[in-house]
Amino acid sequence: MKRFHFHSDSYLIIYLEPKFLHDNSATKTLFITSVLHFFRIIPPFADNFIFIMRAYYFIENISLNSSLENNQLYNLIKMKILVCISHVPDTTSKINFINGDSEFDTNGVQFVINPNDEFGLTRAIWFKEQQGANVTVVNVGGTDAEATLRKALAIGADEAIRVNANPTDGFFVAKQLAEVVKNGGYDLVIAGKESLDYNGGMVPGMLAALTGADFVNSCIGLDINGTAAKAVREIDGGKETISANLPLVIGGQKGLVEEKDLRIPNMRGIMTARTKALTILEPVGADNNTKAVKFEKPAAKSAVKLVSPDNLDELINLLHNEAKVI
Repeated sequence: MKRFHFHSDSYLIIYLEPKFLHDNSATKTLFITSVLHFFRIIPPFADNFIFIMRAYYFIENISLNSSLENNQLYNLIKMKILVCISHVPDTTSKINFINGDSEFDTNGVQFVINPNDEFGLTRAIWFKEQQGANVTVVNVGGTDAEATLRKALAIGADEAIRVNANPTDGFFVAKQLAEVVKNGGYDLVIAGKESLDYNGGMVPGMLAALTGADFVNSCIGLDINGTAAKAVREIDGGKETISANLPLVIGGQKGLVEEKDLRIPNMRGIMTARTKALTILEPVGADNNTKAVKFEKPAAKSAVKLVSPDNLDELINLLHNEAKVI
């Protein structure tokens, strides 16, 4: 949100996303009334009130103060960001499978925010603090995922949504998220490029296709200016800079923010998170068309063999017959 000086005897110019002006006359009237009331504008200054239908998410030529953040007008015009959160096992947890290796054993496993999603959440909070935005986090999962959503709220998200389902299929997840996006009118959707548990990498692209939004995957940089976006994506051996428009879906990864910028919830954030809204939605019609049949752990690595520096014959034998490097 930019700050400018406002003179009562000058024109008041509001830059507003066009969708708010194309709704209906009642919405326009309510908006104009809210603006005039907030800035205590009375005739003849009200006659100088001009709408400029440009897709910027900030107010120009107005002196803003902290009370504006709690005003209905501010909430109407700021960018809406949805961050998709996956509830994944901590990499330090011991991984085991049950029921013929067809299901993951969650007993004793610590769950965390998917690392790629955490980079995206941190970038969303940056937009909130620097440009003005409302940040919602969403998860498609069971009640056990609510602790992870609360952590995201403690980090700085404004509200959370949980779609009450236990998905096994990427399209099912994308379908649920698409419904949330359509009902919420989000401008920017940030998902991780892939989750740490299944590594499917399907959901962000499917979500963009279902919502008709622009899409950038493997995103390691993102800037927003009005409805214009500039994204940087990682490609084999280099980087690619892309221009896109909102609404936009990105598949974020490490590099979207620096690791040092990742946030740890403080006590105030944890306490505040308890009072923030967490909405539970039932899933829309879509089938889990695929399911895991069997999981297999990577083959165990052989033990390290130590060879005396004086025993060159044994060293050569091991390198030739076991390591097969000579």
